Amino acid sequence: MIPVNEPVISPQAKANVREALDTGWLSSAGPFVTRFEQDFARFLGVRHAVAVANGTAALHVALLALGIGPGDEVIVPAFTMASSWMAVLYTGAKPVFVDCELDTYNLNPALIAKAVTPRTKAIMPVHIYGHPVDMDPVLTTAKKLGLKVIEDAAEAHGAEYKGRLTGTMSDIACFSFYANKIVTTGEGGMLVTDNAALAHAARKYMDLYHSDAKRFIHEKLGFNFRLTNLQAAVGVGELANIKRYLAKKIRMAKKYANGLKNIPGITLPPRRPWAKNVYWMYAIRVDPAKFGLTKDELRIQLKDRGIDSRDFFYPPDSQPVLAELGVKLGSYPVCRLVSETGLYLPSGLAITDAQIAQVCQAIREVHKHARKIRA
Repeated sequence: MIPVNEPVISPQAKANVREALDTGWLSSAGPFVTRFEQDFARFLGVRHAVAVANGTAALHVALLALGIGPGDEVIVPAFTMASSWMAVLYTGAKPVFVDCELDTYNLNPALIAKAVTPRTKAIMPVHIYGHPVDMDPVLTTAKKLGLKVIEDAAEAHGAEYKGRLTGTMSDIACFSFYANKIVTTGEGGMLVTDNAALAHAARKYMDLYHSDAKRFIHEKLGFNFRLTNLQAAVGVGELANIKRYLAKKIRMAKKYANGLKNIPGITLPPRRPWAKNVYWMYAIRVDPAKFGLTKDELRIQLKDRGIDSRDFFYPPDSQPVLAELGVKLGSYPVCRLVSETGLYLPSGLAITDAQIAQVCQAIREVHKHARKIRA
């Protein structure tokens, strides 16, 4: 089976883990945590980076650091991983969903203003599948309406918007280092900001909110969201290889694009002129009228040929928990269309050219067979 995502662990990461084990620094007190934060801040060109247990925790802490809580609302994209809107709910605030663009699958900036109410405190653009959000109109709307911006860049390490790295354009931004991410620590996350006060608040919230004056005196409700030294050791090693990993992702996308070109009914991943798409996942959409099968049928056919794939995210009105919690939901037609027609193909850093060719050939064979049946 060709997996959807198989990571690559660098020799540097393995050596770092051995060092952490040999020195006995296993917990969050170890030196690799600080080094990972410093290296990541340097990579992005930001002043502060705070390592946490996972990407969802990074979003949760970022929202708390901005003072968002019960009674507040946060604009989030309808098409996103559940972590984005769940983090909002963890604070007691409510997510307000905005539909996505058809080509990039990202939040549609033109729909933000009409979703804003007197309770809105922030906008959370999510850079989906490695393609950056059109940030200028998002930032313009936020400035005009006095809203904070939290970038969810979990899927977009190294992606660029008009030459600016994702995660550097907002009040605070968050990354994930889950096993399938471009930089991985197995589980892990980071929030970044140029605002010293926000970074300080984030450090307090992620570590049980100890008093600055006296440890073990807790001024507010905090959380145990610490990253371990072992995880950070992996992150330091992987981050040192990020340029090579990004180049591999872009080469992968070119090979897929060449192998899948001119197949009726297959929409390839987007790349707007102003964007550097890092193709975290190689995401395609399937038009059943033209391809001959639905994306679900294609998934089954690929699995029968030893190729794994994954569905796109589902729209908010398909999520029972949101209705249970009384979140006001609308209609998200673009999100639903994208969800019903999209899947992503094997895209891990360990994927080989031969495997990419195998996936492309399988899709061509499935289409050819479907066309014969229809004929």
